[in-house]
Amino acid sequence: KTEDEKLGGVSIYLCVSLQGGVDNEVSLTAYITIALLEIPLPVTHSVVRNALFCLETAADEKENHVYTKALMAYAFALAGKEEKRKALLSSLEKEAVKKDGSVHWQRPGKEPEVDLPYYRYRAPSAEVEMTAYVLLAHLTTQPAPSQEELSFASLIAKWISGQQNPSGGFSSTQ
Repeated sequence: KTEDEKLGGVSIYLCVSLQGGVDNEVSLTAYITIALLEIPLPVTHSVVRNALFCLETAADEKENHVYTKALMAYAFALAGKEEKRKALLSSLEKEAVKKDGSVHWQRPGKEPEVDLPYYRYRAPSAEVEMTAYVLLAHLTTQPAPSQEELSFASLIAKWISGQQNPSGGFSSTQ
């Protein structure tokens, strides 16, 4: 069977537009690329190759949303594209919110959290998700992450664990 037949006989061309929970074409392409690489399809598969080409082109654009950068960083980590992964992580680190010994990312223009007595603020699900994608991008690398990356990743994990609800789960859009 050809690779396209293994995908159910459907040829897929990524860089598509879809209405719904995804902000833009680049985010959708990154989601699909991540799913294909986690199957795992090889980076040499034509669909994955095309998707990565689209993402590489998009990664050079300056106006990418922080959520999109997080998705792309993880997709490049899965694909073994270290230069792109590191460049996006470096860009993301400049946009990080570093507070109380933890690190996370939030959407631009979002109101800062308010400290109220007897109230535990939990971030919206999109912020938990994008922060989790950055954590995955830090930890998904060959060779294994450096000690510096692991230390930074622990600050991200600290923030994520603080977002758990009393039942141990997280709010989610998915």
